[in-house]
Amino acid sequence: MKKISLLGATGSIGIQTLQVIQEHPGEFELVAMTFGKNIEAGAKAIQDFSPKFVSVKDKNTYEKLVIQFAGRGIQFSCGDEGNIEAAVYPEADFVVNALLGSVGLLPTLKAIESRKTVAIANKETLVTAGHLVTEHAEKYGVQLLPVDSEHSAIFQCLQGESRENISRLIVTASGGSFRDKKRDELKNVSVEDALKHPNWSMGAKITIDSATMMNKGLEVIEAFWLFNIPYERIDVLLHKESIIHSLVEFHDGSVKAQLGTPDMKVPIQYALTYPDRLPLPSTQRLNLWDSEKLHFSRADFKRYRCLQFAYESGKIGGTMPTVLNAANEEAVAAFLDGKIGFLQIEDLIEQALEKHQVLHKPDLGTIQEIDKQTRSFVKSLLI
Repeated sequence: MKKISLLGATGSIGIQTLQVIQEHPGEFELVAMTFGKNIEAGAKAIQDFSPKFVSVKDKNTYEKLVIQFAGRGIQFSCGDEGNIEAAVYPEADFVVNALLGSVGLLPTLKAIESRKTVAIANKETLVTAGHLVTEHAEKYGVQLLPVDSEHSAIFQCLQGESRENISRLIVTASGGSFRDKKRDELKNVSVEDALKHPNWSMGAKITIDSATMMNKGLEVIEAFWLFNIPYERIDVLLHKESIIHSLVEFHDGSVKAQLGTPDMKVPIQYALTYPDRLPLPSTQRLNLWDSEKLHFSRADFKRYRCLQFAYESGKIGGTMPTVLNAANEEAVAAFLDGKIGFLQIEDLIEQALEKHQVLHKPDLGTIQEIDKQTRSFVKSLLI
């Protein structure tokens, strides 16, 4: 029985992780969980899974749950400290980090220090402080298991292979909500249109990131840290159907790919069961004869400027990816709030990157301070 602590239980990845746990009650037990303000979904998860520890984002939600579940023997907490408490919960041996944004960094580091196996769906953790996370994992002998479909695909393709034989990684991208539009057509697109992803059902922030291709840029940086492959050997391939989830090319010219229908429960379950596999009856099977065509094209940096920002920031390294991530989070939030237009997301990120003086090998305190400064700077541009 694998005992799981789930950080971010009511987000898209969190909900699907709960579904996987529910499909295999004899294999997994949810012992700890955290969530934000979605008290309805959170209360249902508590009712269904009876975790022993629950943390929420704010005091108001905390107080409501304490009353609602009085006498159930559940320990409650709240705030950022609650995420850390869940990450190091003694009974858990496996932590799924499905938190949104850089808030997932400190819980990840603490989970590693507690020698928990960590499944990472929170890509911002590696983008913001990849060197700290990977050094920590090596120091404490902890395995980091990818949950993103693209990184899971690469991870699966590498099973039984020697890393020295890798020629390049090819990360696929759907192109997002506006993949068939030219840049000139993006000036006046609405938030509602941006949230209509053609293939995947995801949260609002990641759906906007998919439309700008920042999501793919963050995944490139994440792939650099997870697989120790230089940026010059990581390519992005536009693939509308999201059937091929990523590919690995070897130096003999062979290419391995992982395929499947667009269903995040597959990579989630693979992370939970690795190195084994379990049946997943709820996922739709892939029949390639149902797909008349598969489409592929190169990613254009002029069309997707956020992808270019990510490559450049990753290559510079140090605190630059921290700035990239923080500026993007604030810019996307401003777009979702109707404060800026879609293309202004890129403008705000670019201004933050141009202003920053990079620091190499930053410690945790420096990263946190740069993150805070960047957010303040972007917000100042909105006034």
